[in-house]
Amino acid sequence: MHTPPPHTAAAPPSPTAAPAGAGAFQDIRLVVFDVFGTVVDWHGSIVRELAVLAPQVDGDAFARAWREGYQPAMQRVRGGERGWVALDTLHREILDGLLPRFGLAHLAEDERRHLNRVWHRLAPWPDSVDGLQRLRQRFMVSPLSNGNLGLLAHMAKAAGLPWDCILSAEVFRAYKPDPAVYRGAAEVFGLPPEAVLMAAAHHEDLEAARACGLRTAYIERPHEFGAARPKDVSPRPGNPLHCATIGALADALGCPA
Repeated sequence: MHTPPPHTAAAPPSPTAAPAGAGAFQDIRLVVFDVFGTVVDWHGSIVRELAVLAPQVDGDAFARAWREGYQPAMQRVRGGERGWVALDTLHREILDGLLPRFGLAHLAEDERRHLNRVWHRLAPWPDSVDGLQRLRQRFMVSPLSNGNLGLLAHMAKAAGLPWDCILSAEVFRAYKPDPAVYRGAAEVFGLPPEAVLMAAAHHEDLEAARACGLRTAYIERPHEFGAARPKDVSPRPGNPLHCATIGALADALGCPA
């Protein structure tokens, strides 16, 4: 993607627009996002695809089981049990292990390949595209995701996500929460860590970012795991910004509507 020069940082918005005190963020030049669950709805997207491919399967249980394999698979890479491998490969390995459990061992190779690429087709949350567009008026905006480059590029194309560029764990050959990913994002743009704001719906991601000197903003996604399993999105003191949506983050940072 084309990368324009960094925008001039926003002037501090009014206290009513930024209750967390956006003046403290006027030196931000780059806003990076976790993607799965924060920008796109992985659970709902997988449930909808399963309803077409295999309506007899409990899509909610399938989506959650697939996602539950995510961290253990990446940990084997982080821990040195195996060399670097892209997330597409990890997703496929998890999928192949799940299919017999859900009565789908009969799926042919082309069906498996198509289903695995559902992660390339995840739908954005309703506020994501407009919120990102607003943020781009003042900041460089990029994903900082464990997804591989091809996955993130296809997702951006399908969902209309207006990134200025794409940063992936694949660039740094390390999976979050490895510090190389967060520090690498700042280094790519020649910025000090404190000029980078990490936005995510996962506290552990934000904690790791703060440990590397990045600023952080929590985005509420109470239905990340489905409407039947709302998650706790209560504020935590470590996050200087806590926003209901990406649009609310744009409000807090003084980005025009």
